[in-house]
Amino acid sequence: MTYWTGRTVLITGANSGIGLVAARELARAGAHVVLAVRDLTKGEHATSTIGGHTEVRHLDLADLSSVRGFAESWSGDLHVLINNAGVANTPPGHTKDGFESQIGVNHLGPFALTNLLLPHIADRVVTVGSNAHRSAAIDLDDLNWQRRPYRSAAAYAQSKLANLLFTLELQRRLDAAGSPVRALAAHPGAAATNLNRHLGPLMKAVAATVGRLVMQDAADGARPILYAASRDLPGASYVGPAGAREQKGRPTLVGRSAAAADPDLATRLWTLSEQLTDTAFPLPARPRHPARTD
Repeated sequence: MTYWTGRTVLITGANSGIGLVAARELARAGAHVVLAVRDLTKGEHATSTIGGHTEVRHLDLADLSSVRGFAESWSGDLHVLINNAGVANTPPGHTKDGFESQIGVNHLGPFALTNLLLPHIADRVVTVGSNAHRSAAIDLDDLNWQRRPYRSAAAYAQSKLANLLFTLELQRRLDAAGSPVRALAAHPGAAATNLNRHLGPLMKAVAATVGRLVMQDAADGARPILYAASRDLPGASYVGPAGAREQKGRPTLVGRSAAAADPDLATRLWTLSEQLTDTAFPLPARPRHPARTD
């Protein structure tokens, strides 16, 4: 018997990269791991390499109807949700619901999924962030890049800032509801995965050259995510590698940009995200007891 025996973990985008590593390690530790993937064939192949108690379910974060269907089909407890799936540096494009692709897949899809599954979640929500958030600004008046000239790297950074703001506001709401569930975020550092498959040929060559010098592999990149999923950490914690510029190294608590720690910005993004996804935080606020006067 281990800590994970009898616990259920849901990992989005778990058919490759750090998500696959996390799924493998948690299954080995005794958890029942659900791989939520867009491509069932790839998901089934991934489970064949993992072993342990696993299952594959279809989920497309670029389609809110898929997110709703997935959540509606869920029954039973869910101990840990790991919002891992994401896209990066994509060319201009939109989700099925008309959102800019990166904010749609990286933030709005996971936002809706988390809120819809929250009544089932018993322990924590871990959302995968990125150091890219440090260079980001978020434009709540043009979240979907309808008026600004589209820049893929800036759109990715905005979506990663949104992940941290989501975690911050989710924890505030969980606290207000008196919920024991914790919201945490983690980033893999400079990890060699297929996330940057949309880079052009020149940038891919540069990334490959630099990667050999500074990047860690997917197994090491998954360590901060596993740390956030298993350690007794305060809500709203952010985990990343301890090495220089948080590129590699053992997992530890790390800082975030001033924008990512802005509670007012987090609340405003949450309100906008509720409107865009037609979902809401499902737990009632804890009643406030009047102060005694005697």
